[in-house]
Amino acid sequence: MPFLVGCLALATPRFAIVLVVLFSDYIGRAYETTMWPLLGFFFMPLTTLSYAFAINSNGSVDGMYLVVVVVTVLLDLGLVGAGSRTRWRDRR
Repeated sequence: MPFLVGCLALATPRFAIVLVVLFSDYIGRAYETTMWPLLGFFFMPLTTLSYAFAINSNGSVDGMYLVVVVVTVLLDLGLVGAGSRTRWRDRR
């Protein structure tokens, strides 16, 4: 089951966040407030999920978990950059 959620998170991370919030307390255990997951939902959904994974699995973000979080930050920023480049190309 976690493998399926992981694959779903890569394809549609916002939908995966909604499912995780509705059916478990996985996000709630990782974050102290609801502000950060809400902002993460809109701006960096993969990073939100990977941070929750690191905190729930290890208790902190260090070692290999830090690598996972950094890679997902780069993926989120790459997805945002690719979207703006596509919009810029369509305006011409």
